[in-house]
Amino acid sequence: MKILAKPHAVLFDWDNTLVDTWPTIHRALNVTLDYMGHPAWSLEHVKTTVKKSMRESFPEMFAQRWEEAAAHYQQSYRAIHLGHLQPLAGAEETLKYLRTQPVFVGIVTNKKTDTLKLELNHLGWADYFDVAVGAGDAARDKPCGDPALLAMQHYKGLRDQHVWFVGDTAVDLGCASAIGATAILFGDHTPVNLTHDGYGFDAHVRDHAAMKSLLTGAM
Repeated sequence: MKILAKPHAVLFDWDNTLVDTWPTIHRALNVTLDYMGHPAWSLEHVKTTVKKSMRESFPEMFAQRWEEAAAHYQQSYRAIHLGHLQPLAGAEETLKYLRTQPVFVGIVTNKKTDTLKLELNHLGWADYFDVAVGAGDAARDKPCGDPALLAMQHYKGLRDQHVWFVGDTAVDLGCASAIGATAILFGDHTPVNLTHDGYGFDAHVRDHAAMKSLLTGAM
């Protein structure tokens, strides 16, 4: 593993980096697929396919009816998400630790901001973050660097390797690369030669016990 720059800022993805939302995404997406006359997807297919924001992925899936599908998905998701929302094991401990350090902490996600805020408030986590940027807030969503750069407008330091970007998909690694950040791949992946789905990264952690250990070792 590379020797990492000490983090002065840490940007997290949200879904399946800090909270487990795959079952909710799977259910809401299949409701939408059925509504649109498409066959259902398995949970595994959802996990390997759902990465981009809706404004990028839904036109590819539903063509001219993508906005109708997006509205139906949002309605289906919001009907169930708070009742099923679960933090990943150890995620809050990671966030609590970062609040004891002089570190800027943010969220950069391809989830719609209003939905993200509902989930943050439901968990009582809003105070753990200095900024939260969601899909549509910037001109382009991840993997472009725009949403991370928008988040960094609130950060007083340099945009360099002292900024860590933590996420579970290739779009997070792409966003990290776009702003020159240290890329941390999160989750149960099997990367090869420090690459995942075509993107490089600087470290890989499978869970929040490892994430917190990585942070404490670098501080």
